[in-house]
Amino acid sequence: MNAQRFCRAVETLSLDKEVCLMEVCGTHTMAIAKNGIRSMLPKGVNLLSGPGCPVCVTPPADLDAILALSMRSDVILATYGDMIRVPGSTPGDNLARRRALGAQIRVVYSAADAVEVAKQNPGKEVVFLGVGFETTAPGTAAAALTAEEEGVSNFSVFSMLKTVEPALRALIATKGFRVQGFLCPGHVATIIGERGFAFLPDEYEMPAVVSGFEPEEILLAIWHLLRQIADHMPKLENDYKRAVSPRGNLLAQKMMDACFDKKTVEWRGLGRIPASGLKFRKEYSELDAEKRFFEFLGEEVRSAAEVSLTQSACRCGEIITGKLSPVQCPLFGKRCVPEDPVGPCMVSSEGACAAAYKYMDYRAFNENG
Repeated sequence: MNAQRFCRAVETLSLDKEVCLMEVCGTHTMAIAKNGIRSMLPKGVNLLSGPGCPVCVTPPADLDAILALSMRSDVILATYGDMIRVPGSTPGDNLARRRALGAQIRVVYSAADAVEVAKQNPGKEVVFLGVGFETTAPGTAAAALTAEEEGVSNFSVFSMLKTVEPALRALIATKGFRVQGFLCPGHVATIIGERGFAFLPDEYEMPAVVSGFEPEEILLAIWHLLRQIADHMPKLENDYKRAVSPRGNLLAQKMMDACFDKKTVEWRGLGRIPASGLKFRKEYSELDAEKRFFEFLGEEVRSAAEVSLTQSACRCGEIITGKLSPVQCPLFGKRCVPEDPVGPCMVSSEGACAAAYKYMDYRAFNENG
C-alpha cells in the first residue's frame, strides 16, 4: 500500500476517538522514522514506540555488573556494538570508557564469533553478552551448544535474553495504558510464529498485525489495525507471510527449549516480569557467566548487580512503554544527542530517541501529539 492509497483508505474509516497504536520492534521504529510514516497519519492517530529494542530494555543493574566484570584481567567481553556506549547507573560509565581504561572488549556480529574469540584466546575467559529477544536467542543457544560440544571451556554467556509475550502482558496491565492495537514484530514472529501473538485479540480483544519492514508493508499493517478498530472486530492478521508462518521456526524453538529455561528478570520501564528472561538449563550451567563469575567475585560485583533504577532526568523507561514520546524527555536534543547520549534510547541503533533525532521524526511527534 502506497502513501496515497493509505490516506484515501483511512478517510473512509469511522474512527470516533483518538487512536494510539504501538510498534514493538526496533527495526520498525527506525523504518517508521526514516520513511516519515508518522507524518502520513491522520490527526488523532498516534504511533508509539514500545519495548522492542533489546538494548533499551536492559536495566542499569545488569550493565553495572557487566562493567565490573569487564575490569578483570582474565576476561574478554564479546558484545554487539550497540552495547558499547550504553551507560550503567553512573552517567558516562560504559564499556567504551572501560575499554579506554584497559578492559578487553571485542565487538562481534554473532555469538558464534564470540566462540571463535574464545578459541583464539585459550588463556582468557571469554564472556558473550547475550542480549536480544527470540530473534537472537536461537543463535546464542546454537553457539553455546557448539562451544559445549567442541570443549571450548573458556566460553560463557551473560544472558540478558528476553521474551516478548510476558512484556506485552505486563505493559497492557500498567496503569494508564492507552494503546488500542499492536504492530507486531516481524523478526520475532519468524521464530515464534504468528500464533505467538494470538493472545492479544483472544485474551485482551486488541487488534494485532504482524508486519514486514518496507514502508508499504508498515502502512498496510497500520491500515489493517485501523480498520479493525473502526469495525470493532479485533483479530490477528499476518501481513508478513513471506517470512512468518503460523507456527514459526520449529527448529529454532527446539534449540531454545533445549538450552534455556525461563526466569524472572528486570526490564527497564516495566520492572520485574516473571518468566520473561532466558537462563541456561541446569545441564548447561557451566555456560552461564553469572554462575561462573558472580557467585564468587566479591562485594563490588554483588552490590553493582543489585543497583536499583536510579532517579534521572532521562525518560527512556517511559518512552519504551508508550507513556512519553522522545520529544517529551527534557534531555532530548539538548543534553542527550547521538554524539553524547545519556540514555539507551539515544544510544541504540534501534532506539526510539535515536530514530526520532536522526530522521527529525520529532516534527511528526509535535504535530500528532
